[in-house]
Order: sequence, then C-alpha cells, then structure tokens
Amino acid sequence: MRKVIHYELVVIGGGPGGLAAAVEARESGVKSIAVIERDTELGGILQQCIHNGFGLTEFKEELTGPEYAERFIRELERGGIDVMLNTMVMELHHDRRLVVTSAEKGITEIHAGAVILAMGCRERTRGAIAIPGTRPAGVMTAGTAQRYINVEGYRVGERVVILGSGDIGLIMARRLTLEGAKVLAVAEVMPFSGGLMRNIVQCLEDYEIPLLLSHTVTDIIGRDRVEGVVLQQVDEKLNPIPGTEKRYECDTLLLSVGLIPENELSRMAGIQIDPMTRGPRVNEQMETSVPGIFACGNVVHVHDLVDFVTEESRCAGRAAAQKVLAKAEVADPPKIEIQTIAGTGIGYVMPQRITQAGAADRVTLMMRVKKVYKGAEISVSADDREILRKPFGHLAPGEMVRLDLSSGLVPSGSRTIGIEVIEKQ
Repeated sequence: MRKVIHYELVVIGGGPGGLAAAVEARESGVKSIAVIERDTELGGILQQCIHNGFGLTEFKEELTGPEYAERFIRELERGGIDVMLNTMVMELHHDRRLVVTSAEKGITEIHAGAVILAMGCRERTRGAIAIPGTRPAGVMTAGTAQRYINVEGYRVGERVVILGSGDIGLIMARRLTLEGAKVLAVAEVMPFSGGLMRNIVQCLEDYEIPLLLSHTVTDIIGRDRVEGVVLQQVDEKLNPIPGTEKRYECDTLLLSVGLIPENELSRMAGIQIDPMTRGPRVNEQMETSVPGIFACGNVVHVHDLVDFVTEESRCAGRAAAQKVLAKAEVADPPKIEIQTIAGTGIGYVMPQRITQAGAADRVTLMMRVKKVYKGAEISVSADDREILRKPFGHLAPGEMVRLDLSSGLVPSGSRTIGIEVIEKQ
C-alpha cells in the first residue's frame, strides 16, 4: 500500500526559486514545509556558477553562485524545513496531490495545502534547432560544459565555437579562455545579442572574442570528434545567405540557444501555459490558474538575474503562506481580474493577470522587448487610456524591463492593462 504524508506547503525544486520561496513561507508562519529536489544537493544551477556577480540586489554584496545558494540553504536548515533529495515528482494533480519516488523511500503520495512550482528551466539542444551535419562528440550545451568544468573538473575542448549569445554562452566564453582554450567566435543568429550588456563587455570584449551577429552554424564536420563548423550569415528572415560560408577549425561546439521552462508537471495539473513565456500564467501573487498552486522563477519565465528570481519567489512564498494559514477556500474566484496585454514591441508581460489592483499598493510588471531600442519610451494604458509613460535610454531583448505600477494609477473597474514601446521619431 502506498504511503501517504501531509504537508501544509510543498515546494517542487531546490534551486534559487524554491529555496527563497520556502524560506519566505517559513518566515510567514507556515510550520510544515517540504522541498523536493531531484538532484543530490540543493542550489540548482547556482552550484556550477562559480563566477561572481550574484547578490548585488538581494544582499548588497557580490557573491559567487554557490555562496548565494548557501545563504538560503542555511536559512532552510535553521527553519527546520524538510528536504527530499534524489526525489522525483511523478504526478501533480489539480487538488495538490503529488506522487513522488526515490531510491530510498520508494513511491510516496503527498497531500499539500499549497504547492509552489520552482522546477527551473532546461537548455535547448541541437535537435531543437536542427543544425545539419554529422553527430560527432564535442557538441554540447553551454550549461553542460559549465558543469563539466566547474563541478566535475573536466576540460571540454581546446578550440571552441559558441553558437548563441545567451548569458551562459557569454560566461562560458570567458571561462574557457581562462582555462586555456581558444574561443574562436560567438555566433548569434539574431542581429542583437541575447545576453546582458555587462556580460558582452566583460566576457567577450575584454578577451577580444569576436561576436558575429546575424550568423549561424550551417554544418558540423567530423566523424568521431568535431573537426570544424561552418558559420554563415543570415538575412532578415534568418535564412542563410549563399556565398557567406566560412569554416572554423575547432574540436568543440557549445550551444547557448535559449532556455525552456520545465512545465511537464504544470501541464499535468491542468495549469494554463502562456505561449510566449512557455510558463504558467500567474497573477501578481504568483498564483497559477489552478487555485492553491503557485509558481516562481525560471519555470514561469526566464530571468536574467537571480536576484529577481529571489524577489519573485519570496512573493510566491508569502502568498502561499497566506493561503495556507487562512485556510481559505482555494476555489474562491478573484474579486478583481485585470488582464495584461503585450502590445507593440513587447514580447511578453508578467504577471498575465492582476487580481488585487484595487488593494495592492504596487504591482511590478516584468517584460521583454522584441528588439533593440535606443531612446524609446514604454507606455502603459488601462482600457486604452494611457496612465504611465516612462523613457528608456536603451532597451534590449536580453535585458528584462521592470515597471512598478501603483494601484492608484489604475482606474477602478479597469479590465485590461496594455504595454507598448513608443519609438521616438
């Protein structure tokens, strides 16, 4: 017979999002909390991010990834929060019932008063972007290479080409250079980088590594091991331009071509998924479309800074705690529901709905633009009536935009909040 246990709150994922959410829920008064993590240790991706730059917002000091994670792991231990390592969640139901399995305890059923999803995201692979060519060794994602070098202690290659200018790819360009490898180029299919400007400067320009915009890999050469790749320019429709091929002799190709939120469990529970973010649609309290199930961090939308993940996850932890402690009817419909709409130039807006605009003092809107803008403005409208306009010197898809919206700006009875980019003429 299957063992059944009960918790007031279950957090799925022991990365930065799950850790912050669990700690915040504990500080908010929840006594019975479990964090479920499929890996052998807590901390998630932070454990392999040994570079500094973390914590400037959250702790007002510069930390490495493991140092940042350790701050929350200690809080978790002090709070007496249960941790289930090497444990996989096999099922998640809309009534907050979970089925988990581990080698140590076998199959267990868990009933939770509330659930927080913090499963993070995974990297897109070669198969997702259909690069032609042979299938030799030496082709891997940037995150895999980061783990090999920083955690396992392996050197992944001598001459490297990186496809994609996401932040992990940029950081790995520097890391490989410091380990003695030669990074020949970072190619990016878009006409702009997908990473933070500070990473472009510190990881590429400072080491004189070329960034080739509007380029992609059109062939991988090699039988047993990568011997070279062909880079080619692309046009406005991202189609390769004949005659622009250039072969690079290399033994390694790293892929930094995007991240996909891990939402198999979210779909299993019947949670609405946003087609743009590929994460759950949430309100300003990080509650999904299924009452009592919350989500935070990269499982909702891909962040550029872990400090923002922490801030968002703390919000989810507080809201889940309120739900548990109030023993509210989780099926109660919201009294107010305002839909956020991504307008011209905006890729997505999060949260997708606001249920307390009349009560909350402030709602933070997070968004990404579709292209690079210089000297543009972002306009916010309630039911097509502009309520806020803010100028920005620089906007780029790789850098998240945050806007704090005061509840006093939103007229009572509003049904939509639209956000768009206004280009200066």
